[in-house]
Amino acid sequence: MEPIIIVLIILVVLVFIALIKTIQVIPQASAAIVERFGRYTRTLNAGLNIVVPFIDSIRNRIDLREQVVPFPPQPVITQDNLVVNIDTVIYYQVTDARAATYEVASYIQAIEQLTVTTLRNIIGGMDLERTLTSREEINAALRGVLDEATGKWGIRVNRVELKAIEPPTSIQDSMEKQMRADRDKRAAILTAEGTRQAAILTAEGEKQSQILRAEGEAKAAALRAEGEAQAIRTVFESIHAGDPDQKLLSYQYLQMLPKIAEGDANKLWIVPSEIGDALKGLSGAIGNFGPMVGGSGGSGSTGNNGSDRREKPSID
Repeated sequence: MEPIIIVLIILVVLVFIALIKTIQVIPQASAAIVERFGRYTRTLNAGLNIVVPFIDSIRNRIDLREQVVPFPPQPVITQDNLVVNIDTVIYYQVTDARAATYEVASYIQAIEQLTVTTLRNIIGGMDLERTLTSREEINAALRGVLDEATGKWGIRVNRVELKAIEPPTSIQDSMEKQMRADRDKRAAILTAEGTRQAAILTAEGEKQSQILRAEGEAKAAALRAEGEAQAIRTVFESIHAGDPDQKLLSYQYLQMLPKIAEGDANKLWIVPSEIGDALKGLSGAIGNFGPMVGGSGGSGSTGNNGSDRREKPSID
C-alpha cells in the first residue's frame, strides 16, 4: 500500500504543478512573452490565459504603462569648448512587448546611451548661452531622435526633459557678476528715468503755476485799473458837478506840491512852470480878502526892514 500512496501523492503534485503552469493570470497594463521549446509563440495579454504546461514557458513579463527613468549627469562639451553637466529624464512606454524582448538586449541601457550620444551631438553645435536658453529646442530635437531610433524596439518616447544644465563654477561666477551688473544698470536707468520724469513734472507744475499767477495778476491789474478809472470818472464828474473856479484849483495844486517832494530819493526838485499861474490865482484871492481882514485895525505897523506886514487870513 505504501508505494501506491507515494505514487498517488506524486501524481497529485504533478497535476497541481501542471494546473499552475497551465493557468496564467496577467495583470492589467502588462504583457507576457510565451516561448515553446525556446521559440517565440505568442504574447499573453491581460486576464486569464491557458498555456501548455512543461512545453510553453513565460520568458518575460513587461509593464506596458508609461515609465519614468532619470539618467545621471552627463558631461557634454559645447561649441565654445565649455563642459556642462546635463541631467535628463526620459518618459517612455512599451508598445510592442515582443520587439522590446527580442530586438534589443536591454532597452533601458540602450535608451540611456542613445540619449548621451544625441545630447553630445546637439549641444556640440550650440554655445553656452544658447544651451542655457534653448531647453525646449533641445528637448524637441532629443525626443525626435530617440523616438525614431526606439520605434523598432517597440518603445515610444513620449517626453524628454532636461532637469539641470550646470556650467563650470567659474562660468557660474562670471554669469552671476554679469547678471548683477545688468540689474544694477537697469536700476540706474530706471532711477534716471524717474528723476527725469520728476523734473519734467516739476517744471510743468512751476510753468502752470506761473501762468496761473500771471493770469491772476493780469486780472487783478485790470480790475485795479478799472477801479482807478471809475474813481477818476467819479472825481471828474464830482468836480464838474461842483463847478469849481480857478482859485480853488490853484489852492489844490499848491497842496499837492509837498507830496511831490516827498521821499528820500528826491535830491533835486524842479518847480513846475504852472506854479506861477497858481500863485497868481491864489494871490488874487488873498488880495480880495485883504481889506476885509485889515479894515478894523487901520494901517499896520512898520518893521525894522521898512516893509508892511499884514496878517494873512488863515485858509482852511
